[in-house]
Amino acid sequence: MYVSSSDRRLTELVDWLNNDLALDIQQLTPASSDASFRRYFRVAHRSGCHIAMDAPPERENTEPFIRIAALLKAAYIHVPDIYQQNSRQGFLLLEDLGSTSFLDELRQDTAEMLYSQALNSLLKLQTSVDTRGCGLPAYDQALLLRELGIFYEWFLEKLLGIAIPDSIAAKLNQTLIASALEQPQVCVHRDYHSRNLMVLEHDSPGVIDFQDAVIGPISYDLVSLLRDCYIDWPEHQVYAWAEAYHQRLCTAKLLDADFSQFRRWFDLMGMQRHLKAVGIFARLHLRDGKSGYLADIPRTLAYVERVCEQYPELAEARQFLQQQVLPVYRALI
Repeated sequence: MYVSSSDRRLTELVDWLNNDLALDIQQLTPASSDASFRRYFRVAHRSGCHIAMDAPPERENTEPFIRIAALLKAAYIHVPDIYQQNSRQGFLLLEDLGSTSFLDELRQDTAEMLYSQALNSLLKLQTSVDTRGCGLPAYDQALLLRELGIFYEWFLEKLLGIAIPDSIAAKLNQTLIASALEQPQVCVHRDYHSRNLMVLEHDSPGVIDFQDAVIGPISYDLVSLLRDCYIDWPEHQVYAWAEAYHQRLCTAKLLDADFSQFRRWFDLMGMQRHLKAVGIFARLHLRDGKSGYLADIPRTLAYVERVCEQYPELAEARQFLQQQVLPVYRALI
């Protein structure tokens, strides 16, 4: 197996696998990468196949991944088992949940089955994690505001060269943050979407990329799943799925709000998430050279535009988006 000497981290990872764990590696191939500085490799060896995580300690901390994996496993969420860990170097050896994500398999004829599995797992997450004793941070006003700032800084200012008027930003922030904070608070995966759910033969889905979990709004993961930045569905179908899940939340006594109220939370939470995502996609392009995410901006912005059209209090944001942001963005692409 050839490993480039210029990739110091990979050389150290292979040394850990070979010498510390004595795995007798037969093949090592990239498994996936994400929007962070983590990398994942599929390790085939004489005893089986595992995933090796490379998380550079100066940029990524493996401790939240290890701690939250245990928390979610106790809630019967199928997260990968952690077989070996080297926190000093930032290496983990994980259960291999395969290479087929929900995004790979989602079609009109598979959507009901796959979303049923995803929503069953989400309900476990929301009902089985003790919000008071789990030690997860709160998705508070400061964090929500900081995330909206990613959109203003990286998409508007750095990518498009546009500054949002203070009055519009203040009203938009207040509307979205107030809606998020008034919701019932549950365990939030924070990236619960089709690329982070793995199709498995048993106990599907496998759930990955959970290390940023928080205690936050009950609609967050649902809108992340149903208004996915990587695949979209007709609005009537999205709301039908959301309404059915709303009933399950009410039955589980996690929620005491009618669907009209829940739908507003769902829409505004989605808008906050999608503004953040657009900012992150721009940052990945400008700062990290990961320009593939630019292709997901049009779908994500379309979600924002549709929500703006539904709520009178977002009229100024809608006007700014339509008259100043979208013309510049469309000229750029």
